[in-house]
Amino acid sequence: MSIHNEAKQEEIADRVLLAGDPLRAKFIAENYLENPVCYNQVRNMLGYTGTYGGKRVSVQGTGMGMPSMAIYVHELIDFYNVNTLIRIGTCGSFQANVKLNTLVLAKAASTDSAMNQRVFNGADFSACADFYLLKKAAELCEKNNYPHVIGNVLTSDRFYVEEDPVEYYKTWIEYGILAVEMETNILYTLGARHDVDTLSVLTVSDNLVTGEHASSEERETTFDKMMKLALEIV
Repeated sequence: MSIHNEAKQEEIADRVLLAGDPLRAKFIAENYLENPVCYNQVRNMLGYTGTYGGKRVSVQGTGMGMPSMAIYVHELIDFYNVNTLIRIGTCGSFQANVKLNTLVLAKAASTDSAMNQRVFNGADFSACADFYLLKKAAELCEKNNYPHVIGNVLTSDRFYVEEDPVEYYKTWIEYGILAVEMETNILYTLGARHDVDTLSVLTVSDNLVTGEHASSEERETTFDKMMKLALEIV
């Protein structure tokens, strides 16, 4: 048991999917896992363990933003000995050719947050995915004909910006950043710190350049691909 997780140590599998929305964690458990059991309801940040393909898998809600992600990742690693963590979430595309519903496999995550700068005395840290999880994800995307791209994403502290988003993120866009989201950088940083395998699989839900937004029906279909992909990886 940890401060934010009431599970007993043996109730969480060593491989965990991370969903920002706890209700998405509940949806995955109830629709994809066999015999799911809810192990955490603290702050309604739901967590479940079941089996998929005969393997024990857990899925944990994490909330939004790097600080919230850091709390749950730290406790999963430190208190529950988790060794594989895969984030499944949404992102906003920075590139006109990275279309809606594309899966973004984040090989690295830049950030505009100060969290890592405080750790590294103002220096930058290159937060990267585990190569073998990334390789497996790419292979499964190819096998299943899932539209996907692989590259760098931006983990931002801001969801809303008062300025035009294309102008606000202009430099990031020019340097080829694929998309923006809010959690991957700290996931990869903690994975590096604790020698744990991490990966972020994201679905493009909107395109900041073209202004397109996925419909609720499109999101449901593509999220299904993302969730199946993450489960197959683990």
